[in-house]
Amino acid sequence: MPLVLITHTLPERWLAALDGHCRMLVGPADATRLAPELEAHLADADGLFTLLTIPVNQALLDRAPRLRVVSNMAVGVDNIDLAACTRRGVPVGNTPGVLTEGTADLTMAILLAAARRLLEANADARAGRWITWSPTGWLGADLNGANLGIIGMGKIGKAMAERARAFGMHILYSDPQPQPELEAHLQATHLPLDELLELSDFVSLHTPLTSLTHHLIGEPQLRHMKPTAILVNTSRGPVVHTEALVQALQKGWIAAAALDVTDPEPLPPNHPLYSLPNCLVVPHIGSATRDTRRAMAERACLNLLSGLRGERLPFCVNPEVYAQNI
Repeated sequence: MPLVLITHTLPERWLAALDGHCRMLVGPADATRLAPELEAHLADADGLFTLLTIPVNQALLDRAPRLRVVSNMAVGVDNIDLAACTRRGVPVGNTPGVLTEGTADLTMAILLAAARRLLEANADARAGRWITWSPTGWLGADLNGANLGIIGMGKIGKAMAERARAFGMHILYSDPQPQPELEAHLQATHLPLDELLELSDFVSLHTPLTSLTHHLIGEPQLRHMKPTAILVNTSRGPVVHTEALVQALQKGWIAAAALDVTDPEPLPPNHPLYSLPNCLVVPHIGSATRDTRRAMAERACLNLLSGLRGERLPFCVNPEVYAQNI
């Protein structure tokens, strides 16, 4: 049977579809790089089941001459050198669709938490600083009537827009492709990035990480936002310039930030973002529901098995690999 390297320990039931179809070698649950015990078997590996923390680059491919498929248990594939995989004729799969609703829920949750200053309020209550009901204490921002600027109107961006409309928010969006049907459905307005930043009370990032979106939000963009604005990032950490964000929060260029992703990830425990009362950081949990994570694993298994059988991956991010093999 073909040999598959699974970079992280996962619940057995999530990988049940692989039973009887391949031999599996599994890495540790907290791996941030390919574990040495898996590296030793790269030369014999037919398939690679990865998480987004594991780089799949040319150097790894050079050590895996038998590799037939890479299956990434994530929507984003910025950890994978797609061009190198395509040159080698290796199809790469991802897990779109199944995490849209969970990630949009989490985005709305941390936006609300930042808007209503829940981190600060909870800390003050625990520390005994809650003396009595205060008419001016822990004042937050209203969502009803506020402008939400969505950067990247893909599936998750659209799901976030639906939730925001239910809260009475006005939807602004920046995306390379205007979407007239969406605009009509959600009464959304397509704007250039600078104009969106200038007008938005909340800015929510839903763009993939590419060479064009790396540090998309840096000092010039943060200075362009309202001083009362709140930035929410559930896309990828490097879309935001971390040092610029620290300055923005310290100097009042913006009011607050809520982050599910960071750069680096994870942040070191002594990072200044953790010490700021106006910055909420959670550990990349956008898709962290029981049903969502299991569905992601099952979809990754489908991609993996298809690749091992020489069939087209159901969810392939480099479909040009098939055209070049005709």
